[in-house]
Amino acid sequence: MDGKGCWVDNVFIERLWRSLKYENIYIKEYQCVKDARKEIGNWITYYNELRPHSTLSSPPDEEYYKTTLLQGT
Repeated sequence: MDGKGCWVDNVFIERLWRSLKYENIYIKEYQCVKDARKEIGNWITYYNELRPHSTLSSPPDEEYYKTTLLQGT
């Protein structure tokens, strides 16, 4: 990474990939790419809309929309 602080940009997506791999991919045996795409899509929806965030105690979508409504955007 170039410049001071650039490593921080990648931390969030790396955490998402880690969660996806350990909570979904490693525990399921997909028969084909079509099945994998469908199940991974379902997991991403679950992650954003239903799964409580570890520090927020609510799903990411809920927190995002709460803050955007407060900001008026």
